[in-house]
Formats: sequence, C-alpha cells, structure tokens
Amino acid sequence: MACTSCSTSDGGAPKGCKNNGTCGTDSCNKLTVFDWLSNMSLPSGEAPFDCVEVRFKNGRKEFYRNTEKLTLSIGDIVATVASPGHDIGIVTLTGELVRVQMKKKGVSPTSNEVPKIYRKASQKDIDIWSVARDKEEPMKVRARELAISHKLEMKISDIEFQGDGSKATFYYTANDRVDFRLLIKDFAKEFSTRVEMKQVGFRQEAARLGGIGSCGRELCCSTWLTDFRSVNTSAARYQQLSLNPQKLAGQCGKLKCCLNYELDTYMDALKGFPDFDTRLVTEKGDAVCQKQDIFKGLMWFAYTSNYANWHVLKIDKVREIIADNKQKIKVSSLEDYAIEIVEEIEKNFNNAMGQESLTRFDQPKKKKKPSRKPKPAGEKVAAENIIRPASESKIISAKATEKKQARPNNNKKPNNNKNANANKPAPKAEANPQPRKPIIITKNENKK
Repeated sequence: MACTSCSTSDGGAPKGCKNNGTCGTDSCNKLTVFDWLSNMSLPSGEAPFDCVEVRFKNGRKEFYRNTEKLTLSIGDIVATVASPGHDIGIVTLTGELVRVQMKKKGVSPTSNEVPKIYRKASQKDIDIWSVARDKEEPMKVRARELAISHKLEMKISDIEFQGDGSKATFYYTANDRVDFRLLIKDFAKEFSTRVEMKQVGFRQEAARLGGIGSCGRELCCSTWLTDFRSVNTSAARYQQLSLNPQKLAGQCGKLKCCLNYELDTYMDALKGFPDFDTRLVTEKGDAVCQKQDIFKGLMWFAYTSNYANWHVLKIDKVREIIADNKQKIKVSSLEDYAIEIVEEIEKNFNNAMGQESLTRFDQPKKKKKPSRKPKPAGEKVAAENIIRPASESKIISAKATEKKQARPNNNKKPNNNKNANANKPAPKAEANPQPRKPIIITKNENKK
C-alpha cells in the first residue's frame, strides 16, 4: 500500500485508513490498472478522450462521460449521475486506456447511454458520503437479524449506500429464488431509506468482500480478475490433482479459478502421451495405466491380475508396445521394458554448531552466589546453641582436640632431661579403641 494513510506506523504495524478500498490515491489494490500512457502527451490538435472510469465501494466500476470538460486525474472524487440523486466515486483511469477498457467490457464509447459526471465533489458531498458509509456495518447486522426472523434462506453479504445517502443497495446470495417483499417493507421502516435488493453469485460475493487465499496472497477475483470462467473437475484430473473439495474449493465455495491458469500447459504436454485408457497386451496378461508424469515422460502400468505391483515405462517404450499390439503381436512382459527408478538418499545434515536449537539465543541462568553479609549478634548466639547431628559433632570435637594439643602449657616446669624419655618404648595401640564422646562447646562453658 503506497498511500500515506495506509502506511506503517511506529513499530511496523499498519495504520489502516479504514476506507475499505476507497482511499484517495487508489492504491489499496482493488482492480487497479497501471496507466502506462500517463507520461505521454497527446499529438497536436488531438482532444483527450472524454470518458473516465470511476470506482465505487468494493471494486464496483462504471464508465462516465466528462461532458463539462473537467480537468480530472486519478484519485479525484467526483459526483456522478444516479437514480435518484447523485453518487460519489473516485476516478481510477483517464485517457486512452479508458477506451481500451470500454472495448474490453463491451461498452460503446459513442453510445448515448453512458452517464455523465456532474462536478468535482465538494466538502459537503464528501461529509454526507462519509456519514452514510459509517452506517453500513451496523445496518448489515440488523438486516441479517430481520432476514433470519422472516426465515428466508438468503445471506446479506454487503450494503452500499449511495453518495447522497438517499438509497441503500443490499447485496445478497441465495441458492433459490427468495420472496423478500415483506422483508423490503421492514427494511424501509427500520432504516428510513429507499431500499434496493441485488442478488450476486458466490464468486461475485468473494470478489466484493476480498480476503486471503490458500496461497497466502489476496484473492485474484478482488485484485485483478474481472471475468469468471467456468471451472470443471476435469481441470483437476488433467493436472493429476486429488479430487478433494476442501483443497480445490476457494472461499466462495466453488472450484478455484487458478485451476485454469496452468491447464493449457498440461493439455499441450499431454498431447505427446498415449491415452490414459490404453491397455497393453502381454503374454502375462493385460496391463492398464495407473499414473502419468508429464514432466519426466513416464507412465506406470499394472497387470489386471496384480494391481499392487506397478511397472514404470517411458512413453517411447509404450508406443512400441502399442504398435506391436496393433499388429496382433504380444510382447513377453512389461519387465522387459520397465526401468528401475533409483531412490535418492536423503541428505542428513548434522547439527554441529547448534544452529537448529530454539533456545540458542536464550541467556543462561546465573547461579546465585552465597551472601557474605555478617549476621546479627542474636542470630549468631542462636546458631551456636543448636544441637548438631552426630556426624557434625565428631568433626567439631576432633578440631577441638587438635587445638588443645597445639596450645603451649606454660604452668608445667621445663624438663631438663630431654633424653630421659627418648629410650622409653612407644605405647601399644589398643585392639578395639573406644570412640570418644563428642564435645559440644557452648558459649556458657567458655564463660566458666
């Protein structure tokens, strides 16, 4: 989106102009056409084309004649002819490309049925138009409630107000014809405006509302596709797609329009293939085709007696067997013509650097360090009076005895005869030494 009202704000989030495809610069990607003649000037003496293309809500476009010879450019808001009153729209295309678009839509430029443009919209016209647009969403909720109360099998998908607010068009979808005469009376009484009902198909409904497809892009019908061609299940069969309605159906509930995009390429490639219903006659029995690969030029065949075992043949080998069968010659077996497909070994990449880990950017948790703050005096006394277990008390007693032995005894007299006890034999160790009792030191004993 290129307009300033739809550009991103702080943080990368889109602002959102909330105009739903009717912004002033026509850049919300709703059936836009690139004007590649905008930089080219007209030849001398050539008058510009007097018709312009005007877009209304949700991609509805009409052609109007500029009888007043107004200077119009893409993005101008104009007041156009409507029945009754006038409507407000945005100019989306001017110049010679409008002639091309009218020819594509089958509208004659010289026809008198082309409506005209009144004027450029004034600020008062734009204000009335904006107020009418704000009423559409709450009105749609109430209209659906009234339709349900009348038990009508219909879905009101969109409401579009006229530019002057004098008329509201209700777009609905239904499988069968609906008698909504009483519903229109309730609408006129509830909303106090002129009501017009218009039935649209399911594809047109998806084109008006828009959305995101299974491919991740905006819907083709709401961005650039204008003609809806019929899509059949044969298109999926030619492309060898599984006939799963959940995968083949779009948001409209019909088959996806993109199934026709590559169908011509597949049809051209299948011209060089034998018919899918071809039956090969061999001495082991008849064989029928099970699968085709148009990219590699291969066909899979299986015997009618054993459908589980498939044989891969190239299309030139299949043609040789068909030519022999036309001459009423039976080939020995399919194994003589089959090829072996070597399965490619998957490459397993080792995660040596840990790049596939989801937590590689997480910070490691820090270990809590023990606090080194000094404890208060009261806590110190309480900790010393705690009765410790036997294992801790043994350690404390052993340390205490070591300290006593290391202390010098100053009260004893010095022994002058140092060598007197040198010749005495060492005391014998006891066989079964008794463990010493633990010595518990408390603060009270130290005081004594």
